[in-house]
Parts: sequence; C-alpha cells; structure tokens
Amino acid sequence: MKYYEFNVKQFIDLPIEEVFDYFSNPSNLQKITPKYLNFRIKSLLPLKMNKGQLFQYQLRVRGIPINWTSLISSYHPPHSFIDEQIKGPYSSWHHTHTFKEENGGTSIFDEVKYSLPLGFIGGIINSIWVKRDLDSIFKYRRKMIEKTLKNSSNDQYI
Repeated sequence: MKYYEFNVKQFIDLPIEEVFDYFSNPSNLQKITPKYLNFRIKSLLPLKMNKGQLFQYQLRVRGIPINWTSLISSYHPPHSFIDEQIKGPYSSWHHTHTFKEENGGTSIFDEVKYSLPLGFIGGIINSIWVKRDLDSIFKYRRKMIEKTLKNSSNDQYI
C-alpha cells in the first residue's frame, strides 16, 4: 500500500491555549470546512474532544456522499492530537494536529498521512483529484481559521 503525505503550517497571533481550545471543540470543524462539501457531524458532540472519542460525519466529495468515522487516538493539550479514519473513503487516514508556541503566537502544523484503495488506480486518482482537493480544502481552512480566530474572543466559539 502506498502512503501519501500532505503538510500545512499556519501561524496565528494568539496564545497556544486559545488556539488549542478552538480546535478541541468539535463543532468548530464545520466552521472551517468548505460549504461545497456539505459537511455534517452526525454524532453527539461534547464541548471538547478526548482520547478514544469517535466522531461520525457525512460529507460530499465530488458529489458523492461519504460517511466518515474518526477516532481521536492521541490527545495532549495544548500541544497535539491525532484523528484517524476508522471508516471512510481512504484505506488509511492519519491526521496529526500539532500546536507550538512561536514568536508570541501559535504555529499550527497539520500532517496528514493517507493511502487510497485500488492500488495503481488509487495513485492516479491521488494525482488527478485528491492532492488538489486537499490543497483546496486546507486553503479554505487556513482562511477561515485566520478570520474566525482573529475576530473572536474566547467565549464566542466555545
């Protein structure tokens, strides 16, 4: 099975605790996901995530409805957490979210390691669509994180 990597870094001029709190509130995921994905959380949401927690989502990728279940396999406030796909379109999906204090603010690192079904054909699909789709999703996410966190106070997004 071939694995692919997608990495993104973003700096936010806010304290690490405030940034991590935003990301550890599962309802904020919908706010930073492009509207065209029709992203919907199906599971009941706690105010904050925890290790071992499962989340169920529904979304549309290129018009195809997808059910996705993620497990929070690691949770270390305020520095990192990992979500892994349990059920969904990928053969595997491992997303590490890391937060680091830098220059008076917080750097957010997203490292996604994934594999696709269908072997060689999956590699072609990755080259044609998946890498481009991930880039588009994370560009939107970057913009919304910047907009939401810069224009929020602590109590507006908890």
